[in-house]
Amino acid sequence: MKKKISFSTQGQRADIGEYIINRILPNRYADAVGPFVFLDHALPIKHLPGEPPKEINGNFAHPHRGIATLTYILNGEAEHLDSRGHHAKVRSGGAQWMKAGNGIIHDEVVNVDPQTNDYLTHAFQFWINLPSKQKAEQPEYLSIQASEVPKQKLSDDKGWIKVIVGEFENLLSKIPNYSKQFLYHIHLETGKQFSLSTEKGLEYAAFLPLHDAVINDNEFHKGEFIEFDRNEGAIEISNNSGVAIDIILFGGEKYTEPIIAQGPFVMNTQTEIAQAYKDFHAGKYGDINYT
Repeated sequence: MKKKISFSTQGQRADIGEYIINRILPNRYADAVGPFVFLDHALPIKHLPGEPPKEINGNFAHPHRGIATLTYILNGEAEHLDSRGHHAKVRSGGAQWMKAGNGIIHDEVVNVDPQTNDYLTHAFQFWINLPSKQKAEQPEYLSIQASEVPKQKLSDDKGWIKVIVGEFENLLSKIPNYSKQFLYHIHLETGKQFSLSTEKGLEYAAFLPLHDAVINDNEFHKGEFIEFDRNEGAIEISNNSGVAIDIILFGGEKYTEPIIAQGPFVMNTQTEIAQAYKDFHAGKYGDINYT
């Protein structure tokens, strides 16, 4: 039996500077899928050869608290710097995870990957809601290059699957989990089909960044976010197009604590939101050292 589709929707434009952004989650139908409370799709941009790179200089610096941010880079090189002294560059196919915990300021830019010749930037950013205990903990940061992302070929030359968060069969992501959660990147060749058995009690959603697909016998178009019902059943993805396609599949255990989101903070009460802003303005999140 296949899972039923609860709804589908397109994102809303939420451009940031020169980045062309579609905000996929939250949307008018859903505030969260499992612990995931936010998804921005930074659409592919083709850059001119020799175009000067963006610099980390404070223009994009901002605080977070109560969540873990996850940036997954399909094309490009993401540079990260934060007020806890973490600094890294992650290239095409890699990811970076930052547990904001009790408060951090970070600055992040995405440029073309100097190790490729595609001159593209293309990325996703997720926010993963933390349980109340982890919201009070110290921030952490983890950079993961493409070679460290668990990946395996699908049978019958169907394509491949990457595990960005969680686990799949024998694959296990390095990104810490505080509840059962998963984020998969599925690459499906033309004319092929992939089926995934789901687990009772977990929430599931799919996103089609660049191509159409048939999911559980329904045709969906690029840019669509699809959420499934809560009943058990399989998720079947078919590629009837003439090109290979990519699908993002994510979700996990339902977040059972209250969710209060305001700006860059996601907490459990309005009082905690007020405290998050108070601590930020008091300088308790530290400063970024750009030297």
